[in-house]
Amino acid sequence: MSAEPTTLASWTRALRKQLDALGLDSAALCRQAHLDPALMDDPNARYPLSATTRLWELAVAASADPALGLKVSSYVSPTTFHALGYALVASSSLREVFERIARYHQVVSDALELELCRQDDRYAFRLRVPDDGPEPAPEALDAFAAIYVRTCRNRLGRDYAPLAVYLRRPCPADPQPWHLVFRAPLHFGAEENRLEFAIADFEQALDDANPELAEHNEAVLKRALEQLQQPTWSRRVRACLEAQLPNGEPSAERIAQSLHLSLRSLQRHLADEGCSYEQLLGDTRQNLALVHMRDPRCSISEIAYLLGFADASSFSRAFKRWTGQSPSQYRGSLPR
Repeated sequence: MSAEPTTLASWTRALRKQLDALGLDSAALCRQAHLDPALMDDPNARYPLSATTRLWELAVAASADPALGLKVSSYVSPTTFHALGYALVASSSLREVFERIARYHQVVSDALELELCRQDDRYAFRLRVPDDGPEPAPEALDAFAAIYVRTCRNRLGRDYAPLAVYLRRPCPADPQPWHLVFRAPLHFGAEENRLEFAIADFEQALDDANPELAEHNEAVLKRALEQLQQPTWSRRVRACLEAQLPNGEPSAERIAQSLHLSLRSLQRHLADEGCSYEQLLGDTRQNLALVHMRDPRCSISEIAYLLGFADASSFSRAFKRWTGQSPSQYRGSLPR
């Protein structure tokens, strides 16, 4: 894994536009933070997190505005995030939008781990800092949260609001700007950064969806993600699992043999990366299940076979554990 998380350089352009609108010298602030302003025009350039965090600190000090991150979201467009932005615009539902954000956010920044999950009567979208990872600037987290809510409003209307917003940052002296942006119950000093959304809003079909365009941009994103990700042992195990699952659930011993390792060596490597074979097996199956479920040509029994389950009922039990829905309920709720 890389020594330090990085962020797409073009994402910082939105912050520069906000600073320029305030009459501040954004290029000078970038140089003060040891960022090369010219790299923002390179679609593949990335900045180290420590430098972008320093830029946020300098920007807040120069503007004397602790709510600066909230305002940056208005300068973000689909082109800011390249293929991810276009894939989101073409998505068929907000659930699909946020599934793609979680899946490909590392292309934008690997400083956060994003997760969308269904909880009772709502969807929870979490923004987590990896274990032992550096904490991004709170203003950057404000910006991401505001961008995600703005994304919902772009698709469902400007009056849309989430059910609740939880932010780890301490309550600011004047919380009014946050209330004006999110227009939802707001919790500062929370245990985690989390947005909560109504299930009906996330399942609603979007009129301007374009599955073909979304799939094209997903292919671009997969290539970008592959280039970013180092060949860790957990990723090697995932690749082996994806290849071997259609032949039945592989044992840890069989995967170890595929990687030319002893079982004990594989277990040690995975433990060093903070995971286990059982966890990777479950995660790989869950991710593949969500992909296959969106393909109407794939029956439930075929998906169970592709994921190495002994029968469809075993798959159904696992799927309900992952999503809170049976496979047929989940598929029935997908936009048509």
